[in-house]
Amino acid sequence: MQLKIMPKKKRLSAGRVPLILFLCQMISALEVPLDPKLLEDLVQPPTITQQSPKDYIIDPRENIVIQCEAKGKPPPSFSWTRNGTHFDIDKDPLVTMKPGSGTLIINIMSEGKAETYEGVYQCTARNERGAAISNNIVVRPSRSPLWTKEKLEPITLRNGQSLVLPCRPPVGLPPPIIFWMDNSFQRLPQSERVSQGLNGDLYFSNVLPEDTREDYICYARFNHTQTIQQKQPISVKVISVDELNDTIAANLSDTEFYSAKSSRERPPTFLTPEGNASNKEELRGNVLSLECIAEGLPTPIIYWIKEDGILPINRTFYKNFKKTLQIIHVSEADSGNYQCIAKNALGAIHHTISVTVKAAPYWIMAPQNLVLSPGEDGTLICRANGKPKPRISWLTNGVPVEIAPDDPSRKIDGDTIIFSNVQERSSAVYQCNASNEYGYLLANAFVNVLAEQPRILTPTNTLYQVIANRPALLDCAFFGSPLPTIEWFKGAKGSALHEDIYVLHENGTLEIPVAQKDSTGTYTCVARNKLGMAKNEVHLEIKDPTRIIKQPEYAVVQRGSTVSFECKVKHDHTLIPTVIWLKDNSELPSDERFTVDKDHLVIADVSDDDSGTYTCMANTTLDNVSASAVLSVVAPTPTPAPVYDVPNPPFDLELTNPLDKSVQLSWTPGDDNNSPITKFIIEYEDTMHEAGLWHHHTEVSGTQTTAQLKLSPYVNYSFRVMAENSIGRSLPSEASEQYLTKAAEPDKNPMAVEGLGSEPDNLVITWKPLNGFESNGPGLQYKVSWRQKDGDDEWTSVVVANVSKYIVSGTPTFVPYLIKVQALNDVGFAPEPAIVMGHSGEDLPMVAPGNVRVTVVNSTLAEVHWDPVPLKSIRGHLQGYRIYYWKAQSPSKRNRRHIEKKILTFQGSKTHGMLPGLEPFSHYTLNVRVVNGKGEGPASADQVFNTPEGVPSAPSSLKIVNPTLDSLTLEWDPPSHPNGILTEYTLKYQPINSTHELGPLVDLKIPANKTRWTLKNLNFSTRYKFYFYAQTSAGSGSQITEEAVTTMDEGKMAMASRQVDIATQGWFIGLMCAVALLILILLIVCFIRRNKGGKYPVKEKEDARADPEIQPMKEDDGTFGEYSDAEDHKPLKKGSRTPSDRTVKKEDSDDSLVDYGEGVNGQFNEDGSFIGQYSGKKEKEPAEGNESSEAPSPVNAMNSFV
Repeated sequence: MQLKIMPKKKRLSAGRVPLILFLCQMISALEVPLDPKLLEDLVQPPTITQQSPKDYIIDPRENIVIQCEAKGKPPPSFSWTRNGTHFDIDKDPLVTMKPGSGTLIINIMSEGKAETYEGVYQCTARNERGAAISNNIVVRPSRSPLWTKEKLEPITLRNGQSLVLPCRPPVGLPPPIIFWMDNSFQRLPQSERVSQGLNGDLYFSNVLPEDTREDYICYARFNHTQTIQQKQPISVKVISVDELNDTIAANLSDTEFYSAKSSRERPPTFLTPEGNASNKEELRGNVLSLECIAEGLPTPIIYWIKEDGILPINRTFYKNFKKTLQIIHVSEADSGNYQCIAKNALGAIHHTISVTVKAAPYWIMAPQNLVLSPGEDGTLICRANGKPKPRISWLTNGVPVEIAPDDPSRKIDGDTIIFSNVQERSSAVYQCNASNEYGYLLANAFVNVLAEQPRILTPTNTLYQVIANRPALLDCAFFGSPLPTIEWFKGAKGSALHEDIYVLHENGTLEIPVAQKDSTGTYTCVARNKLGMAKNEVHLEIKDPTRIIKQPEYAVVQRGSTVSFECKVKHDHTLIPTVIWLKDNSELPSDERFTVDKDHLVIADVSDDDSGTYTCMANTTLDNVSASAVLSVVAPTPTPAPVYDVPNPPFDLELTNPLDKSVQLSWTPGDDNNSPITKFIIEYEDTMHEAGLWHHHTEVSGTQTTAQLKLSPYVNYSFRVMAENSIGRSLPSEASEQYLTKAAEPDKNPMAVEGLGSEPDNLVITWKPLNGFESNGPGLQYKVSWRQKDGDDEWTSVVVANVSKYIVSGTPTFVPYLIKVQALNDVGFAPEPAIVMGHSGEDLPMVAPGNVRVTVVNSTLAEVHWDPVPLKSIRGHLQGYRIYYWKAQSPSKRNRRHIEKKILTFQGSKTHGMLPGLEPFSHYTLNVRVVNGKGEGPASADQVFNTPEGVPSAPSSLKIVNPTLDSLTLEWDPPSHPNGILTEYTLKYQPINSTHELGPLVDLKIPANKTRWTLKNLNFSTRYKFYFYAQTSAGSGSQITEEAVTTMDEGKMAMASRQVDIATQGWFIGLMCAVALLILILLIVCFIRRNKGGKYPVKEKEDARADPEIQPMKEDDGTFGEYSDAEDHKPLKKGSRTPSDRTVKKEDSDDSLVDYGEGVNGQFNEDGSFIGQYSGKKEKEPAEGNESSEAPSPVNAMNSFV
């Protein structure tokens, strides 16, 4: 029976025969389904799918890409205008258009400037059905200018004053992001007291001493070019007047401060905005940002209100410590007066901001594409709003409609175009432009007049599966122009429908509100219009619903016990259900205590947290059902304290269901000793191959008492089971009965197969044998096969016993072989083995390297080159090349039988190498040999080369002999390695004084044939340091150093070379300190006795003035006078007070200090007072150095202390 579909949802009368449902032609426009195959065939005007933004800011460092993508059938062509005129891209070599696209690529990276291409661009996409245009794309290069140079004076202000640090960033495109940092690129901390304004300035409500710093730096980040510009640092110094004294405060004038305001507490005033009121204008949809920043002490707090209204809750945000009020997605309703209030303990101030919200054009109804059939009517509606009201203008195919070709089917009525009785020539693309002073909107909408036969888009033979007693929806997506009518048929012969069970939808879908088993069958959808007809078959199957026939039941259990919920499901035999359990509508806890099997949920060791509602949910691909039960947990009855221990061993092991490679093992658990068993461990013993050795087989949950065990062939198994709980593991159970599995062919082949020859004419094949467990049966053997890799020979095979090696004899030398080793036993062969490659035995190489060349790099390094030997002559794996080289023996050593040869090996196929560590000025011989795994080949012809001279080694020895008062004799042995012909020796020496400071350096050249040299006219009792080295034509060699001392007089010898200076020894310094202290005490005693009159009265001293020879002389004026106490405490001046002839007349007193020093002159008055200075013999000071070079002497040391 035929079914004809009606346009709207409508139930069919049961008395109507035949039952026909009509889908009438729609008066409104056709909708083109988004079916790819359909869209490929339909003719369609162009549609712009992608374009660059209206305000397109480009990076001047990169190529310019102006996007314009469009679709249409046939594919559209593209053209561009620039600044309102045609842009001929063919005339500009830098401009190209992307193939199959309208996107322009302007190559400014090779040449040209971005500023040259600044302007307004518009793209047109055109085909035979019309032309679509893009927005006006304003292309501008981004700009990140530098800050103008300015001189920033340091700012000084009092504690508590307000401060504004101006940023004034350069004008960039787009505007930069402003932030303040210090020299270490750390953001400056901001707070209610210190914050950055919207204009980038840094505002201080009041300053504190910690605000003092010299690196307040404003940064401008231009994101488009990824550059950051930096303002000159600003120095701020905050002075606390309380800390200044009156003098400093008096010297500071008012002009030296940033502001003359008092640093006392004060009520708030606004830093920005100025005055009591201001105006703000913002565009609809943008973010409205209002800012109030106040100064005062203490720091003011900012509050915001809207007069005659409330702030929108979900769109209002506070920024910058509530100094900035932001309202997002602002609309005309947000216009009004906003008030910010600044308040501190001393008062409050407010500022009113009048906000006006304007609006660029925005769509109320953008025009939509029209697909019409010939003769149909339709409308394009373009409605937009804005503030001020936008003006609507129409274009067709990019041309203003006023000057476009006339179309009798078109009538324009303001924001609406009315089409009537359209024809195919009426197809075009219309543009609606809505504009006001704040912007414009441009929309393309095409009118496509099509004449198309019906098409059914639902896939043929689609199968619908529906649960019984539920609605069934059979799709019939269609398209055609004019709009087709839809008819449905059931069955191949069109069965009549006599019941009111069908509902038809406008999209062609047939609905069966209550599907029954007899609804199963084939349904045919037929679409017709005046141009043709199409049909499609779909199939409907009705399934039994899923039901829970045994639901979980309410349970009350004691804490620590086990509970089980049952859930049995019945379902259609063609559907596979999935059963899941939920606790309180969430997943079950991840806990081993919860166990789910086919029909049950088991919870072991129940706790209070397990209370709740448990739901069993059964799902199929078509339906789902659920059932729930509540679990209540109660306290258990008191019981004696349990004893916890490891479980008792399982028992009653039984093997059932024996198969070739599996068996089922079951057991009875032992007592868990009050700790639930968490798992069972199953082990096995192979009594045939490894009797007495137990291996781990598997583990199962503590709730299981059976396990299906996978077995290997030809193993005599015994099993045992151990139980484990939180305390530990039980003892093993008794072993089960033995079970011998059937033999089978091996599962695997031996590993580590290799082929290497031990002799030039054999091939040794080795492998790792299988163990007994892997043999899978008796009679394990190996089939060894081989053949030459590059030959046409067949495989040669041999079967060997259970060994790990086989030797193939009579092979050619070093030939590649393909090898495989396959395991087999009495049952059969293992799978085909993998093929590996080996080589027969190696032999010594036959050919020496040729064309050996030696290049001497320097006196210790040479480079050797050679030609490689042919691969065939190597007769083995090339390991490298080996260079033997040796030095020609000197005549004194030529009689030795052994010549020391050195060897260097270069790995791989290298054909050159460096010989380091050569001896200069030597005669060398070398040869080269190739090396393989067997050994070395013949040597190449010997090559001889000489190394040039080098610098010599240090002289072998240096000794100083025969020291005298003014001379030293040096003896030496020549260098052990002259490395050339010695040209001369160089001797340098210099004196060392008592403080170890070096004197002037003397340079002396000595002929090369000398081994002894005497230095004369040296200072006596002076230490000298010597530097001695040899020279060749290549330069100076290493030096040897020595030290020696000339003698103090002719009767004593100078100290030995490198003698330790006694003056530097600790014990000697201590001794001298003690002597100096004793002398000081002695002098003090003498002065005290003289002043008291004692043995030497003043009168005798005065009488002694008559004798000028015994009168001391004053140091300051040269006159004679008397020693005073003041003079006694003056330090002794540097210089000698001894007579010019350096002699002293010895007085009557035999207890003179002159006797304590050898050759030391001192001078005393008759009364024992000290009038002279102890000194050694005066030495001539060297030209360089701070002190004289004197030999260590107790007297000299004493002089330094006195």
